[in-house]
Amino acid sequence: MNSLKSQETLEKAITMDKHGDRESNPFSNQRSSSSGAILKIRLENFMCHSNLEIEFGEWVNFITGQNGSGKSAILTALCVAFGCRAKGTQRASTLKDFIKTGCSNALVHVQMNNEGVDAFKPHIYGDTLVIERRISLSTSSTLLKDSQGRKISNRKEELRELVEHYNIDVENPCVIMSQDKSREFLHSGNDKDKFKFFYKATLLQQVDDLLLGVDTNLKAASALLDELVETIQPIEKEISELLGKIKTMEKFEEIYQQLLLLKKKLAWSWVYDVDRELKEQSDKLIKLRERVPTCQDRIDQKLGEVESLREKLNNKKAQVTCLMDESTAVKREIECLRQSVKTATREKIALEEDHRHKCNNIQRIKDRVMRLERQIKDIDEMTIRSTQAEQSEIEENLSQLKLEAEKVKASLSSLKEEEKMVTEKASAVGKEIAHIEDKIREREKKQRDINTHINDLKKHQTNKVTAFGGDRVISLLRAIERHHRRFKMPPIGPVGAHVTLANGNKWASAVEQALGNLLNAFIVTNHEDLITLRGCGKEANYNNLKIIIYDFSRPRLIIPRHMVPQTEHPTILSVLHSENHTVLNVLVDVMGVERQVLAENYEVGKTVAFERRLAHLKDVFTIDGYRMFSRGPVQTTLPPRARRLTRLCASFDDQIKDLEVEASNEQSEIQERRIQKRDAEVNLEGLEPQMRRLKRQCTQLEKDLTRKELELQDLENSIAAETKASPTSSVDELRLEIMNSRGEIEEKESLLEKLQDCLTEAELKAYELRTAYENFIESAKSKVDVFEEAENELKAIEKGLQSAETEKNHYEDVMKDKVLPDIKVAEAKYKELEAKRQESNEKASIICPESEITSLGPWDGSTPIQLSAQINKINHRLKRESDKYSESIDDLRITLEEKENKIGRKRKTYQSFREKLKVCKDAVDSRWKKLQGNKYAATRILTWRFNSHLGKKGISGRIKVSYEDKTLSIEVKMPQDATSSGVRDTRGLSGGERSFSTLGFTLALHDMTEAPIRAMDEFDVFMDAVSRKISLDTLVDFALEKGSQWMFITPHDISMVKSHERIKKQQMAAPRS
Repeated sequence: MNSLKSQETLEKAITMDKHGDRESNPFSNQRSSSSGAILKIRLENFMCHSNLEIEFGEWVNFITGQNGSGKSAILTALCVAFGCRAKGTQRASTLKDFIKTGCSNALVHVQMNNEGVDAFKPHIYGDTLVIERRISLSTSSTLLKDSQGRKISNRKEELRELVEHYNIDVENPCVIMSQDKSREFLHSGNDKDKFKFFYKATLLQQVDDLLLGVDTNLKAASALLDELVETIQPIEKEISELLGKIKTMEKFEEIYQQLLLLKKKLAWSWVYDVDRELKEQSDKLIKLRERVPTCQDRIDQKLGEVESLREKLNNKKAQVTCLMDESTAVKREIECLRQSVKTATREKIALEEDHRHKCNNIQRIKDRVMRLERQIKDIDEMTIRSTQAEQSEIEENLSQLKLEAEKVKASLSSLKEEEKMVTEKASAVGKEIAHIEDKIREREKKQRDINTHINDLKKHQTNKVTAFGGDRVISLLRAIERHHRRFKMPPIGPVGAHVTLANGNKWASAVEQALGNLLNAFIVTNHEDLITLRGCGKEANYNNLKIIIYDFSRPRLIIPRHMVPQTEHPTILSVLHSENHTVLNVLVDVMGVERQVLAENYEVGKTVAFERRLAHLKDVFTIDGYRMFSRGPVQTTLPPRARRLTRLCASFDDQIKDLEVEASNEQSEIQERRIQKRDAEVNLEGLEPQMRRLKRQCTQLEKDLTRKELELQDLENSIAAETKASPTSSVDELRLEIMNSRGEIEEKESLLEKLQDCLTEAELKAYELRTAYENFIESAKSKVDVFEEAENELKAIEKGLQSAETEKNHYEDVMKDKVLPDIKVAEAKYKELEAKRQESNEKASIICPESEITSLGPWDGSTPIQLSAQINKINHRLKRESDKYSESIDDLRITLEEKENKIGRKRKTYQSFREKLKVCKDAVDSRWKKLQGNKYAATRILTWRFNSHLGKKGISGRIKVSYEDKTLSIEVKMPQDATSSGVRDTRGLSGGERSFSTLGFTLALHDMTEAPIRAMDEFDVFMDAVSRKISLDTLVDFALEKGSQWMFITPHDISMVKSHERIKKQQMAAPRS
């Protein structure tokens, strides 16, 4: 692309030179846009600068400072930012050499103007564009940002496109002239160095090298084509030999013609043989078709029976349906009557219960009246016999009753205590059974988990990848294999499958606890691959897939010893091994495994984590599952989590054996618990009869105690009545109570009579409903019998229908499986013979028409076997005759045709290649001629512009360029030599004159190149004060006229440079001692 630009530039210059139109030069006037100009550059830890930021003007910028102040580092940083390699800057061999001593990284931040019609992708980058080059000890990266500071791209192709868009070729001395280039080109008196400067600045060297490379490739292609042409000469010789053999074998042509005639007869003999078979098959087909009507008659007969039975079946079904509706209604009515009977019975039972309860109440009142009457009688008797002996007997009875009541109370208390103990024991046994059942469930769950773990380990043993995601990861890997072309780099994963333990399985559990789900993660190189992998995950139903983006091109990270914890205990990184350095880099960058320490147990881990205060320590993990870390003054210890499988083990056999032993122990524990449960259940079953017995005894004793207490109360009441009140008043009270009770009895008896009436009505209603229910059952029996009889008839019809359908199906099967298939087979055979006849006819017609056979006379009845025998006999004869030659004439002719076709294709191909090479050669020659013309045109333009710049000082000159000797010489004619016709070499000039002429040569070259920025470093280092003043004024005037952004770097004083609004001067700080 640069070569095309150089030719375009030269052609533009030639056009300007021919027409003399200076105003057509786009740089002759002030530019309308500063697109591509450097606005600001910032350096961090770059060469001698720790932090430098310089803002540039859009036109002319002077940067001065003492030697060692870092002026040239600015141009070097620009070259590095625009993609120049370290060796191209001539200041270092690698980029890391630019990092300031004692630092680990450097930054070059360049801000460019991106306005105007020449802006680079303004819709993406905006008005300003930022190039950011970061350099570390191991790598470097380039970022392109927009005006808002957002990252747009980190691709080198994008930077190359930007450089080509603005034509910023930092290796072109007319764009960036460093100290070395300045000494090499400007301050050298060697004509060859000047030629190199001119040739490189005008990009003619690039075009020349490109054309030379193309010409070399064309010559190599032509030589290769000549070699290919020579390879077909042996084939041409073989063709001539084949022609001789064919002429020798043509004497067999007559025999061959006879063989062809027999082959034609053989072809038509197959047709006539098939005609004979067709006739035989046609007769067989007629006989088979005669069987169809007989079989069809039987099918029709059975079909009629089936239709008749089906009609009867439908009628019977309709009758059964009607009967079923009636039966359903009857059943529903029976159910309603049954429910009514039940309801009436329940009401009667409720009334009977109420009647019984009220009778019991009346009886209790009557019993109380009787007791009261007996009490009155006793009072009367006591009044009559109020003797000391009777009183003593009453007291003795009272004492006896109290003693019996106390005994019953003691027995009841003892039984209740015993019942309580038995109940508590039964409750404890029940709780024990529940506890044992819980334990059994826990053990069974644990055993199931262990068996699941064993199955998982056996699966992992077969395919270790399944340990890090199960069957889903297998599906995911298959999806990745199917879509592997969509990935820029194949994903790495799962991480656990790429990692092994270096020193056995000792630290497996601790390492797995530390890494966690990262072992299931996949690693991709960019965001596009992440999206593709997400799609594969969805296809494999792996939705919660963890994906890490990491640069695969990064080398293995080397961790300095002072950056890891200084302890005798291993880190996770030290016990891990992986063949893939990207996996280890991810573990370091994502998890920080180089700062995670492993410890034997809790005490050791606590000492390492909290007491030693180790630098760079992140976490401590112990074998027994503890995690410890400090964050500032806070010390944290996390307890062990639930047990998990150690998936990082080299072999799962030991884990499987341990789990099988543990499962066996759990099974033994379950059996033991079940035995305990059975014993407890037996114990509980033995306690239940004892509880029922104690309950019955307690109930009986409670009744006895109540009876004793009532008797005791009656006796005490009688004694109290005797002692506290007169017999007459007590009798009156008792009689009053008897009257009240009898009134209550009369009231309750009246209610009882009403209740008895209701009960009688309920019994009558229940009896009537039961009678109605039984009568209805009896009356509905006939309907049910009719329904059952109809169902039996329906079953008989269905059975007859099934039998008729079976016979019909039998004949249909005979028709379908025997008669029709035989006919179909015969028809297929007939069609096959017809197709065979057609095929044989077509094949025979291809060999020869039938008329050719009939023209030989009537068919002699020869069979294919006979004709084949004759053909074999002639073939044997031909073979005997052709044994002298290893190949038949047909093979020779085929071989001849193949070789002629092959050599013909190669000749056409080689001729096509030669024509294309000629076109390319002509194009290269045309480019060479055009390049030669451009070379001389460039020389004329350079001389014309060189004279233009010298003419401003009244000087004239000439530039002589020898492209053969690769030299460029400058001759100058001074004003004092106006009378002289000679032109002097610059070596004969004074220092100032030589400097100005070199400056004119440089400016002429700048006129011939296009770039938005130009920079010159120490261009005036060997000039005296006067020459420097003249050179600076000339350069400033040229820069202001040219319109590009210019950067002049010099260690000298620039106070002599005129002040201008478009000239910006900046002084670098003095270097530190």
